Amino acid sequence: MTAERHAYAKPEPPGGAPVRVPRQRKAAAQRVVAYLVTVWIVVTLVFVLPRAVPGDPLAVYDNAEAPLTPEARAAFESHYHLDRPLLAQYAHYLRSIARADFGDSIAQRASVGFLLRRRLPWTLLLVGTSLAVSSAVSFAAGITSAWRRGSATDRRLLTAMTMLHAVPEYVLATLLLILFGVVIPIFPIASASTPFTASSGQLYKLADVAFHLALPAMALSLGLVGTKFLLVRNTTISVLGQEYMVAARAKGLPDQLLKYRHAGRNVLLPFLTVVGLQVAFAAGGALFVETVFGYPGLASLMIPAVENKDFPLLEACFLLMALLVLTVNLAVDMAYARLDPRVGAE
Repeated sequence: MTAERHAYAKPEPPGGAPVRVPRQRKAAAQRVVAYLVTVWIVVTLVFVLPRAVPGDPLAVYDNAEAPLTPEARAAFESHYHLDRPLLAQYAHYLRSIARADFGDSIAQRASVGFLLRRRLPWTLLLVGTSLAVSSAVSFAAGITSAWRRGSATDRRLLTAMTMLHAVPEYVLATLLLILFGVVIPIFPIASASTPFTASSGQLYKLADVAFHLALPAMALSLGLVGTKFLLVRNTTISVLGQEYMVAARAKGLPDQLLKYRHAGRNVLLPFLTVVGLQVAFAAGGALFVETVFGYPGLASLMIPAVENKDFPLLEACFLLMALLVLTVNLAVDMAYARLDPRVGAE
């Protein structure tokens, strides 16, 4: 039998056995290629769109009291490469992006990299905390609501989450600011830390940052929780009638095991997709929340940059926000493929 199997086996090419790339690996490579193409499109749009807006980026230096001389204007245009043709500016922009060199801000008169290192971590902290909190709350509340469908708990959760889903983040931020910062002054209403605490211990600094983060993260989390809750509730309701759930319930398994191990696993895949899609909404909502609370994130750079047509700063901020959204969606897509092999092979 062994000899017959070898006789009919396909001969191997010289140099060893043929290398076969699994379908899942091919699909992952295709996703990475699509991600890189999307990044290039985003990079191009980030370059083109600010320049399509009318206005003079050097107007911040040119005023009635001290107008720019022709020599000074020529020097500024040369420094920021504004005197070059558009294609030459685009080529310089691509080379700078490849080196992670964003140049100097026109209005802020400082290195863009220096400004981003000061502001970007605060936005990432706010967005990451809000996504984590809203995901945990919506997942647990959605499964609980579906498990108690038709009860008073289900009706209360459904009403509250639907209302939160309909209210914009900046309205929630304003209400929380007035309620817990003015009427009941529990939390600070501005900044991300208390001034003059450089000599304090690390534990105090962490507690102080968390204290200042509480209201902004609460506002953004409440704005994100409604969509995920509705998805988890509806998906769980559709799962509860499946045969394997009926069989598991008939075996007398505990409710916690049925809810989170059996039903929760089936909810996890669409839930991850929504979490990935919500990164864009969280990043956009964070700008409004940061503005309301005076939180020192990217909003404090982007809003003045838009007003002043600060090309280098605008390009860097928009590009980083877009890369954050695209990278998280790629990671979620990869995780989805690992959790469901049928998707990974497509």
